[in-house]
Amino acid sequence: MLVSWPRAQVAVALCLLVLPASIGAQTVPAVAAAAPAASASPLETFEAAWRVLKDNHVARTASGVDLDALAAELRPRAAKATSDAEVRAVIREMLDRVGQSHFAILPAPMASAMSASPVAPTDVGTLGFDVRLIDNALVVSHVDAGGPADGAGVKPGWTLTRIGPRPVDVALEDLGAGPSHARGFRAWAVGTALLRGRAGEPAELAFVDGTGKTLTRQVVRAPERGQPVKLGHLPALFARLDHRKVQHGSTSVGVITFNVWMTPISRQFDEAVDALRDTSGIVIDLRGNPGGVLTMIMGLSGHFVESPLTLGTITTRDSSLKLVANPRTVGVAGQPVKPFAGPIAVLVDEGSYSASEIFSGGMQSIRRARIFGARTAGGALPAVLEKLPSGDVLQYAIGDFVTATGDRIEGHGVVPDTQVAPTRADLLAGRDPVLEAAIDWIVKGHRTP
Repeated sequence: MLVSWPRAQVAVALCLLVLPASIGAQTVPAVAAAAPAASASPLETFEAAWRVLKDNHVARTASGVDLDALAAELRPRAAKATSDAEVRAVIREMLDRVGQSHFAILPAPMASAMSASPVAPTDVGTLGFDVRLIDNALVVSHVDAGGPADGAGVKPGWTLTRIGPRPVDVALEDLGAGPSHARGFRAWAVGTALLRGRAGEPAELAFVDGTGKTLTRQVVRAPERGQPVKLGHLPALFARLDHRKVQHGSTSVGVITFNVWMTPISRQFDEAVDALRDTSGIVIDLRGNPGGVLTMIMGLSGHFVESPLTLGTITTRDSSLKLVANPRTVGVAGQPVKPFAGPIAVLVDEGSYSASEIFSGGMQSIRRARIFGARTAGGALPAVLEKLPSGDVLQYAIGDFVTATGDRIEGHGVVPDTQVAPTRADLLAGRDPVLEAAIDWIVKGHRTP
């Protein structure tokens, strides 16, 4: 996550999808730097990247990486590089060896595209469906009821193969190596970026349905729903939250789903909890939620604790912040309430990033929630961007996070207590086994682990 980081406290934390059309992130504008020098050598670019890591890597002891030794090993290869692409590969290896997800290098053209003026919030459009990586393909994971894709007959479980003239498999070629949860996040980010566009703009999409037949659909993007929120130079984020009750026999279960940790969500979440106080348990669905305002975690988690509890600690080189859940004893109408005491289930997947990981990992560490789904991306650290002499941009972490039990999420992710992920067959059948498992756990009367 890229963050606005006052030295005394953590103010903002949003994930950065490092793609030109990405939905945006935890960030401040890129760190100011001089224009790239035309004569900058690949070795100068490597040395600049290494120096940034050396000066700013907070969790270097925990990572077990000797940056001096690593630079000595890779420097000869950087010196032999004859192009920006070649030295970029060396820098990527250095970042991979650090082993944390918030270290990345963006090629200059991509960085330039990210800084371009975004589409005005009123013009942002959506095709009305989400995707996730299943068996190395982008599969439709959810279709918005009444949205453009729904109107065009698109179904969950269909494999997306082409967006306009762009084959999806080509877009997925540069996902890189690494664990499946990290590759899953990068694929989700790629898919999310490719699907966005301007409202009213049509897109010809190609799919493979459940029978293996290739289908094409012309889908016109509708205005993005939700409350637009701006953060610095990033594209607009659209904050939205839905809540509902699910009846399972005689048991009522509340389900709250929201897409980003931004301030408009806070009151909506408070209202949702008030509306669901009479349920036997609450499911909080954070699948595909890439993060947001970090300090919101303390307020939202306070709905579910009876005494102040520390979820974890964010540390930089010169400051730290304990994320404390303080009991919420006043409802949205000013009425006295007790924190919700029923079981809490949190749903996560590879698209759950940053603040979503810190919340779920923190709630898991204080044993106040059971986590269901797939391992998260492992991108919990605050980070910033800095331009290198070549014009490429280095993304690097400036902080460290540990849960109340001392666990680090960065690079590792939150491991669910109950690991379950939908297969393509599940989606084609209209099933959501993750939500089903969470509801079943609540219905059976289990408490948090």
